[in-house]
Amino acid sequence: MSVVNSYYQLKGDRVVWLIVSLLILFSLLIVYSTAGSVVYKMNAGSSTEYYLVRQIMFIFMGLTLMYTAYKLHYMVYAKLAPIMMILAVPLLIYTFLFGVEINDAARWIKIPFLDISFQTSDFAKLALILYVARSLAMRQDYIKDFKNAFLPIIVPIILICGLIVPNNLSTGALLFGTTFLMMFIGRISLKYAFMLIFFGAVTFGIIYFIGLQFPEYVRVETWMSRVHEFLYSDGEYQVQQSKIAIASGEWFGVGPGNSIQRNILPYAYADFIYAIICEEYGLIGGFAIIGLFLWLLLRSVRLVTRSPKTFGAILAMGLTLNIVVQAFANIAVSVQLVPATGLTFPLISMGGTSFLFTCISLGIILSVSRFVEEAYEEKKKTENLSVADESNH
Repeated sequence: MSVVNSYYQLKGDRVVWLIVSLLILFSLLIVYSTAGSVVYKMNAGSSTEYYLVRQIMFIFMGLTLMYTAYKLHYMVYAKLAPIMMILAVPLLIYTFLFGVEINDAARWIKIPFLDISFQTSDFAKLALILYVARSLAMRQDYIKDFKNAFLPIIVPIILICGLIVPNNLSTGALLFGTTFLMMFIGRISLKYAFMLIFFGAVTFGIIYFIGLQFPEYVRVETWMSRVHEFLYSDGEYQVQQSKIAIASGEWFGVGPGNSIQRNILPYAYADFIYAIICEEYGLIGGFAIIGLFLWLLLRSVRLVTRSPKTFGAILAMGLTLNIVVQAFANIAVSVQLVPATGLTFPLISMGGTSFLFTCISLGIILSVSRFVEEAYEEKKKTENLSVADESNH
């Protein structure tokens, strides 16, 4: 009864709460299933229970952060956005110069005294989305102006994405695409939106040229290798094993915990976890996961149509797009629609900074929905009272 009562005490969009709960349940089941491969490949001294407990701890931390973000008024994030941007730039520069290399990419920094790796691009993604949403909302009265509206938004986008790309092309490209879509939602002039693509392409060209001269700083060889594998072969080894896993699952899957490919497929617990979902739960399970993310997107569109404030609408949509597009990018890699990216599956892959920041993003979306629903209900009450007064007179 206490769980039911807690559910009804939660405000905002209860459907989003339900979607989050279902995705986290999937995460717990599939991470426990793939933990055996982690034990075998990474740490023979541990057990599958260790990784189950670890995932439960990440879920607990994630839900705590989500609830904290949900309880704050979403306009607080407009005030935090500039501060977070100020922190994000030096963090990315430090990572670029002195980042810890894990899985052949220097995307992490070590937190002193805690021996924890922190992926700074996850913080930068959240900071930039908050900042772009704030900037677009503040400039709605002169949103078509190049100097006063477009330039103050495009410079931070190019700067942040440009600092992420050298060691994390997929994340930088995803973030760039998200901000591009946010500019459409924020009514930026169409010619300026496409001008952003031009500046982005020029910046990428410069980074690519630098990478050819200094390959130790920019992963150009990895990019070219993955594109070559995608275009001229049946895909990398991990993509081939991913397709085998999906095909093995057929419609109804081999059953929870019965995956064979989890012991063969590299990063079955992270980048290619969707393939294991399809193997164990079949195409039915795979489509169910896709349906949950599409449902999340539709609920955010509903938020946008009801939001009385521009900032809340753009913020909720920007954060949702970032989560949903990353999910579909991860799926696209598993079925070889795009080259391998290294992107994790939001809220499903084994816990890390990406999991925690996804939870924070969902908490902010729920914060927006809470105040949008309250404003919508208040508006309906006012309209009903007005109708009642008119009928009495």
